[in-house]
Amino acid sequence: MLLLETKNALLQSIKSAIEDVLIADGQTLNTLVMTDELRHKILNVLVNYSDQIPHPASGTDVDSSTEDSEINTSTLTRWQVLAYVSSIDLTIVKWFESHLDALSILHEVGYDKAVQGLWAVWAAEGHPSPIQYEQGKISGSKSWCSGANIVDHGLMTYRDQNGRSQLLVVDMRQTGIDIDNSEWQAVGMQGTDTATVQFHQVAATNVGDANAYLERVGFWHGAAGVAACWYGATTCLAAYLIKAYQQKPNDYKAMYLGEISTSLSVTQQYFYQVAHLIDSQPNHSHELAIRQLRANVEQLARQVIEAVGQALGAAPFCRNAHFARLSADLPVFIRQSHGAFDLQKIGELSSALADESTTLQENIWQL
Repeated sequence: MLLLETKNALLQSIKSAIEDVLIADGQTLNTLVMTDELRHKILNVLVNYSDQIPHPASGTDVDSSTEDSEINTSTLTRWQVLAYVSSIDLTIVKWFESHLDALSILHEVGYDKAVQGLWAVWAAEGHPSPIQYEQGKISGSKSWCSGANIVDHGLMTYRDQNGRSQLLVVDMRQTGIDIDNSEWQAVGMQGTDTATVQFHQVAATNVGDANAYLERVGFWHGAAGVAACWYGATTCLAAYLIKAYQQKPNDYKAMYLGEISTSLSVTQQYFYQVAHLIDSQPNHSHELAIRQLRANVEQLARQVIEAVGQALGAAPFCRNAHFARLSADLPVFIRQSHGAFDLQKIGELSSALADESTTLQENIWQL
């Protein structure tokens, strides 16, 4: 996963706190059998660290005392935490990433009244009965709301009468809210408590300017955090192959390991580069770089799932609860990518980056 450097004291503290929870539950990371109760215990630990986890693009301090002028990589610190949690359980990180994203969005739009509790971002559109907001009350439905039954506060998008995207804060502990989980038939990511939420004249608060959610530079910084979640789980599956090879070496395991190790190392370096970009140029969205990162991680995840499965056979899918759960969850989670549409946008942005006078030899990818 993203390099777990010992100097990342925050990550080390989080790891220790989670390990204490596992020990109290009689478990270890290597033999982890996840339960709903254990998920919520780990989630509560993580939420308690929320204030210490930096927002994306908040690490712009340069240490001029060093020859190389190292930049404080707060974005990388955030991604390391998400990648580590992903290696434990993708349902937990689905909830926690959304919680952190909500807090970062509120910070970016200048809302300083975010109260304690578990937050979530719900931004899916397209329900036939969309959210309507009038005189401080909302009615209508919101689809694809993960953590619907456990979230304290939702940060939701809706379209106003002029078609502009707006943000709403809603306290989920009010009356007038119906939660329907019946449509969520997924096997992978089954435990995410994803639902359609219906609101009936429920109090809500409009925050930020019109279109702030989509137009802020942090939209893409947050999107990269989701890729860190995919990557953390991917590296954990790859680590199972390393252990299997060390326990019983053979040539075909080494071949598969060499294949995925090469791809993982390239992607790891790209994470470092994009984190540096975000922290050194926080006022830029870096949309192209982040779209490319997400597309790369999606492809990498599919490659690792396939290669590790071929190398190890059916046994870990059937006998190892942690491996089986990650293998089932990850293919569903990476579908949060927009696949062909993302590649189309990468093509368009790449073309726009190239000046008409650019020669075949002096192209945008040249060294």
